[in-house]
Amino acid sequence: MDSPVIALHNVWVRYDGVVTLEDVNLEVGAGEILSIVGPNGGGKSTLLRTIMGFKEPFLGTVEVMGTAPRKTRRGSIGYLPQKSSFDYTIPVSVFDVVAMARYANKRLVERLNSEDRAHIIDALEAVEMASLRDSHFGSLSEGQKQRALIARAIAVRPRILLLDEPSTGLDALAQDNFYQMLIRLRDSLGLTIVMVSHDIGAVSRIVDRLACLKTKIHFHGRPADCLSDQSLAEVFGKNVMFISHNKNCGSCGGDE
Repeated sequence: MDSPVIALHNVWVRYDGVVTLEDVNLEVGAGEILSIVGPNGGGKSTLLRTIMGFKEPFLGTVEVMGTAPRKTRRGSIGYLPQKSSFDYTIPVSVFDVVAMARYANKRLVERLNSEDRAHIIDALEAVEMASLRDSHFGSLSEGQKQRALIARAIAVRPRILLLDEPSTGLDALAQDNFYQMLIRLRDSLGLTIVMVSHDIGAVSRIVDRLACLKTKIHFHGRPADCLSDQSLAEVFGKNVMFISHNKNCGSCGGDE
């Protein structure tokens, strides 16, 4: 691997005295799609917050594009949190939702300029939502809402996209379409994508590598190489059944 875009070395993080990340070593290469999988409470969201610089490790180092996260150029990271606090009853358009990302870097009295509007339209086109730019955000399907929120995340032209459980609430077809869209975004925009997910079976078909996290990184590599029964049992327990979704991936895949 060339110089990694994201690098964590011997990282330890704790909340209220409780260790939530233990001796985590992880590198993500440019243009890679990595999925972080693992059980609830295993530290997946904490890992994303640590990469963004919202949580400081008490041991170890974190580098994003060669520097500490808090020194990374603003707009370099796009982020979609696990649960949006957005009030769907507010009469706001899809365009306005995406525009929020551009306003974040402006002073209070500043308005959108032509460059901002071009970036917003480009982001909507990238997620195939330009035709719905004037629609009420709250009227969209769950899949369309996620696409609009992805557009908001990429409207600042980031190099890295962090997604926390982005397919939650989507049906199987919408989920598959969403993951295929991520591949297109990676290829067209040159993004590096790190995605938290519970659904190993779905993500194993589209990611370059998996990292399974339960406080520690228990395995890290290509899906076909690292999803053994033993490694899965270490993280999810012995009574978890995984169903293969890809005949070319050996024991990989499955639903918890």
